[in-house]
Amino acid sequence: MSTFPIPMLTILTALPIVGALVVFALGKNRARWSALAFSFAALLLTLVLWFHFDAASGALQFQETRSWIAPLAVDYHVGIDGLGLLMLLLSAIVVPIGMAASSQIQQRVPLYYSLILLLQACLFGTFTAQNFFHFFLFWELSLVPAFFLIKLWGGPRSTKAATQFLVYTMVGSVAMLLTFLALFLATHTFDFAQLAALAQNGQLMPAVVDKLAWHRFTPQHVALILFAGAFLGLAVKVPLVPFHTWLPAAYAEAPTGTTILLTGAMSKMGVYGFLRILLPIFFPQMQMVLTPLLWLAVATIVLSAYAALAQKDLKRILAYSSINHLGYCMLAIFAIAKFTGGDADLTAEKQAAMSGVFLQMFNHGLTASALFWFVAMLEKRTGGLRGLDDFGGLRKVAPVFTGLMGIALFSSLGLPGLNGFIGEFLIFKGSFPLVAWATSLAVLGLLTTALFTLGILQRVFSGPLNEKWRAFPDLTIGERLALAPAIGLMFALGLYPQLVLAAIDSTVIQIVQQLRF
Repeated sequence: MSTFPIPMLTILTALPIVGALVVFALGKNRARWSALAFSFAALLLTLVLWFHFDAASGALQFQETRSWIAPLAVDYHVGIDGLGLLMLLLSAIVVPIGMAASSQIQQRVPLYYSLILLLQACLFGTFTAQNFFHFFLFWELSLVPAFFLIKLWGGPRSTKAATQFLVYTMVGSVAMLLTFLALFLATHTFDFAQLAALAQNGQLMPAVVDKLAWHRFTPQHVALILFAGAFLGLAVKVPLVPFHTWLPAAYAEAPTGTTILLTGAMSKMGVYGFLRILLPIFFPQMQMVLTPLLWLAVATIVLSAYAALAQKDLKRILAYSSINHLGYCMLAIFAIAKFTGGDADLTAEKQAAMSGVFLQMFNHGLTASALFWFVAMLEKRTGGLRGLDDFGGLRKVAPVFTGLMGIALFSSLGLPGLNGFIGEFLIFKGSFPLVAWATSLAVLGLLTTALFTLGILQRVFSGPLNEKWRAFPDLTIGERLALAPAIGLMFALGLYPQLVLAAIDSTVIQIVQQLRF
């Protein structure tokens, strides 16, 4: 198991906080470059963790444990496995992209970049926490910078969108908090590993019923009530249909750099919670309501794809597309809950589906961030226009722009050879033997995704050139160089997914092996 002589995870989380304080005290021009410098420093530290990570071990690594709040039996406990490492890397990549896409921000620039760095610290804190108290602290704190980033720099309806975002997520968070308070009163621990062990031994829910004296409820009813609270908190964050209605407005009204942070990293907090909390602790309860959960996953995939097809605004199209893509992760997670036991064939399928979830989270974060970055460049060149009907024929005047955005669109579509393909393939490959009916219905989402993706290419870049855009500038050398790493990663992970799979395989195996109770 990898260790380090210094507390790397604490340093990684603290670095953006220090950066936020420094950037807030600087002038406008220096704030941009200083914020980027701090984000690249965080990326460098994350890469150090990546290269020192022991991929052969599925155990937590780089752990730090200290007594923190003795009356609540809360320790400061951080650590990462393959899942946590992957989410740290994704967050470290997405934040510089969000900053690069924020060049149009001209008001309160130091505050804007300080809030982005604070949001990055919350992401790091969430993905490294190993107890609920620590996890929930950063989970909730992330709402503060996100709310103000949407409200202060967003579009004409940004106040409503930001308020809706805050209210939805707060309601879900309160439900999740009440669930874990009940668990704590019964077990006197917030530690994820200890709660999961109690659940696997069949001791968790009887302890809750006995301690809280809910005699009018059967243990089964109590378990479902607690599961519902945790589920709601996470489902709103992903989001799952029908808890998704805050997302299109928030993504459309937020400045595009902030939208990149919301879709590229913050939405992954919800999926991460399903993997870190719901599966290990509430696995029996998931099985009890599995059919409704699978219907929610199918609805998330199919309905959001059809909603994207009906949109005219590029940001709203990509917002619904994000819901669609994360719906595949939910399908695989619920499919994995279908069977218990150690049947070799089913275990292999569950491992394939789980690997697909990990890859889909990372690849969607990368691809969606790049697509919104292209939208930001369109807005910058056209004075804020981003409607399908505002353009036409841009490939004739901006072939490089068209080609690179086309690569990102085809990656989102899941074209073989690009990073979007392998995650979706593994999800379908693993899910079909487990829940054939739900997986078959989910294919409708793939077909509809192809329609709206090709529609973007046709209506924005193909056809006759709108004379209004005769002088539309192609990408500058600087923009091409900035985009090169993201585009290069799409090809690298599409052609050689083992770059990621090698780091997560042991974690995938360990998670699946624990789901046998």
